[in-house]
Amino acid sequence: MAKLMSESLKQKLAPKLGVSAIVEREGWGGVSSEKCGRLVQAAIEVAEETMAQQQPRPRRY
Repeated sequence: MAKLMSESLKQKLAPKLGVSAIVEREGWGGVSSEKCGRLVQAAIEVAEETMAQQQPRPRRY
């Protein structure tokens, strides 16, 4: 299976989604599919914010 999300990003997002305790106790396999979906949503939001910050501003003439 391909690794699509870095472990560091997952660890950063876990507390925000309230799954840190589950991950510590059971690993990522113990996280419900609903919570995993929210994790993916949060990761997409982080990526979009990062991309928006990196885009050059249009020139004004």
